[in-house]
Formats: sequence, structure tokens, C-alpha cells
Amino acid sequence: MNSYVTKWLAPMGLAFLLVACKPAELTVPTANAEQHLTGNTMGTYYSIKVLGVDKDETQHLQAGIDQRLDLVNQQMSTYLADSELSRFNQSTSSGPFAVSADTAKVVTAALQLGQQTEQTLDVTLGPLVNLWGFGPDERPVQVPTQQQLADTMMHTGLQHLRVAYDLEGQYLYKAIPELYVDLSSIAKGFGVDAVSEYLSEQGIGNHLVEIGGEVRLSGHNGHNKPWAIAVEKPHNDDARSDELVQQVVLPGNNSVATSGDYRNYYELDGVRLSHTIDPSTGHPITHNLASVTVIHPSCMIADGLATALTVMGPERALAFAEQHKLAVYLLTKTDDGFRVDMTSAFKKYLRG
Repeated sequence: MNSYVTKWLAPMGLAFLLVACKPAELTVPTANAEQHLTGNTMGTYYSIKVLGVDKDETQHLQAGIDQRLDLVNQQMSTYLADSELSRFNQSTSSGPFAVSADTAKVVTAALQLGQQTEQTLDVTLGPLVNLWGFGPDERPVQVPTQQQLADTMMHTGLQHLRVAYDLEGQYLYKAIPELYVDLSSIAKGFGVDAVSEYLSEQGIGNHLVEIGGEVRLSGHNGHNKPWAIAVEKPHNDDARSDELVQQVVLPGNNSVATSGDYRNYYELDGVRLSHTIDPSTGHPITHNLASVTVIHPSCMIADGLATALTVMGPERALAFAEQHKLAVYLLTKTDDGFRVDMTSAFKKYLRG
């Protein structure tokens, strides 16, 4: 969909299982051997598989990957006090705040997605997230009052955030001094894209990049087969491994992102409170949409769309995705288990 092609910090749990296409005991020719690189970044983990790289070269390659991810953190982390984004959040000025091209690109994408999804993606909700106890602040001992919500919502809203460009660079503007921007719903996907593009620049066309469950794929695996991804079935932490796979997909040279609230929640006054906040009400979502999986060329866009669709709820999300020809897979909790809905655009990625 053309309108979306312009388009972490807290881990949300494993969204995907990487599925082998042949038995593990099969001998793979050295030329096609997969090298597996792992590490930590953005408050979570990364897992990268590459082909055509000698084992002796992986240390140098991983150093380049870590350097690229460190740069994204220095630009957009809300956990680093001296990152670009943290310094912008600390500023009370309404004047131009110079940022890197990467930060401007991600904020621009977030604003565009916010507009296109009717504000269901809003990267200024940090104060509400904290009020409900899903940020660094302690969890409340009672449900916030309507006055608390109204006061907090006065400090949120995409209309207060702007990106501008000139010949000298790119700048963020805030219309109110209290505005706080959190890019965790989109920047992890940007980090996946950044690593994938770095690998392609190094001539590594066959690779899989995962950061905290968000995935981008290119080429084929070590068995000369398309990369396969298993969408995770919502479950509790003591589920057996054979209970985790909901659906296997073959995304091709695309990205896959999932958003869900079945792990990050708590109960207060007998009410189950999701970490996903509806910007229109200031309250956690209350519908039964358990997870949303999006396939898209850009992991940044897939990441943001998955969050926006989660806020919408099952019926609205499915209608929106069909209208915009998005490849989307929904799991909705019912009394009889989980109902599966998928768009026409998603069906072509199902493994037979």
C-alpha cells in the first residue's frame, strides 16, 4: 500500500519462533552454512542468521552490527539520559531541537502512521503509560480518577509534535513543554531495518534479523529454502514448546511484527489492565484482541501498524487492514479459545 511505504526499548516477549525447513541433522554444505549471531540491545535481545560468511569473519561483522544498534540507542532510547530523544523530552523549549536524520525519519513515520490510523498509534502517550503503572513509575494502588486522566491527557497528543527540515538539517518541535515522546512502538522495527540494510551493504543478501521478536528476512536459509516464521500462539509462561506455534508463514523478502497484550498486564481492583493504552480514552484497551501480526517490507512500518491495530480491536482492525490491503493476522480470545482472522493479503504467505 503506497501510503505506508514511507514509513523496544521494553521487551514484549518472544513474538516468533524461527522454524527450520529441514531436520537439524541434515548436513549443510559449508558454503551455505548459517552463522548465528546473538547479543543484547534496546532492552531486549537480537538474533541474526547470515549466510556466505566465514566463521572467522563473524566477529568483525558483529562489531559492525553492534555499532549500528548502539547508534540507534544513542538516538532514540528513552532509557539513556543523554540520547537525542531523552534530551528532547527534557527540553521545555518550543524552538527547534536538532536531531539526526534517523530520529527525524522515525518520528516522521510515527506521525504519518498516527494520522493514517486515526491516532491509534500515538508516540506521546508516555505520561499515560506511567500513570497506569507500565512505565518506570510504581503501579497505582487504585484506578486513576477521571481528573487524573484528564490532567495527564492534556500533556499528550500528536498535534503537539512536529518535524521540520531545512538545508542545515532536521528538527523536532514541541508545542507544550511537558510533551514526552516514546518511540518504543516503532523504533525497534527501525533497528531491525537498519541491521538488515547494513548486512545488504556488506554483500550479505541471505539473512534473518530479529530484535525482540520483530523480524526482517532476505533471501534464503542454509538449506536454500525460503525463511519460515512461526507466529506464536498466546500462552502463559509454563506452556510447553509444542503448544507455542499458531501458524507458520513464508514472508519472503519482508518483515514480520507482532503486538499483543496477553503477557504485559496486571489486575487492579479486580480489573485486568493491559499495557496497551487507547489514546482516545486514556484507558487500557478492554477488547479481546490478543495479538496482531503484520507482514510488510519495512519492519518499522510493521511494528507501528501492529500496535495501532491492537488498539483498534478485532472488527475495526480487520476492516482497516482489508481496506488498505495490509497483510494482517489476528487472534481474538473467545470462550472457546482463540478465533483466527486474516486479511486476503496475508493468505498468500501461509505455508501449505
